[in-house]
Amino acid sequence: MKALTLIAALAAACSAAQAAAVPPPPPPAPVRAVVQPAPAVARPALEKQDIRAQLSPRRFTTIAAEIGAKVNRVAVAEGGAFRAGQVLVAFDCSLQKAQLQKAKAVLGAAERTYGANKRLEELRSVGKVELEASEAEVGKARAEVAATSVLLSKCAVSAPFSGRVAEQKVREQQYVQPGQALLEIIDDSVLELEFLVPSRWLAWVKPGYAFQVRIDETGKSYPAKVQRIGARVDPVSQSVKLSATIDGRFPELIAGMSGRVSLVPPAGQ
Repeated sequence: MKALTLIAALAAACSAAQAAAVPPPPPPAPVRAVVQPAPAVARPALEKQDIRAQLSPRRFTTIAAEIGAKVNRVAVAEGGAFRAGQVLVAFDCSLQKAQLQKAKAVLGAAERTYGANKRLEELRSVGKVELEASEAEVGKARAEVAATSVLLSKCAVSAPFSGRVAEQKVREQQYVQPGQALLEIIDDSVLELEFLVPSRWLAWVKPGYAFQVRIDETGKSYPAKVQRIGARVDPVSQSVKLSATIDGRFPELIAGMSGRVSLVPPAGQ
């Protein structure tokens, strides 16, 4: 029994000696927190590319014929300038003039007949129905004169505003139908710019904001001012339309030219 106890004691002593001979494991490495960089704020695509704009006239329209007639004269050729109220196209209205003379003659006869019936009515020599019929004929003849006069006034097409002829669509001695286009005219007294900008710029872009636009065709920069801001923001492109005007008069600029808008956001925007 004492021998077994002695053997167990020796085994325990050997195990302790072996445990003391084995070096302890190294301490674990300290855990370092990895800080991820903040995600970049998405910027609209417009901020990564040039903002392009095209010069357009303030007003423009197509002049059309209101009657069917032969073109007698085109007063302003393509590219020419004109004033408001100036005759641009004149038609040969010989037929309309003759119709007006005829309508006036019919009116004169109707007025004489009515005048005679009115005197006879005072003498109780004409019936009331006949008098009213002659009065109606006077009204009918007057309406015919008025209608023919209006038709005759369409024989000369006047300019609704001052500007230039952008395109001539008819030639002299050509017969045109009602509604046929005659001229395309523009008012280039003020040239406008329309372009898209990021909607986040609305924080600092306001009407009256001044900037520069470089026109490709001239290779020069010109001052401009924001006039109007679009009524809604496009949710897909996150953009809004701006309308601006060239600040000043530059004869070398014409409608249709295009260039690059230089809008620089303030610091911190």
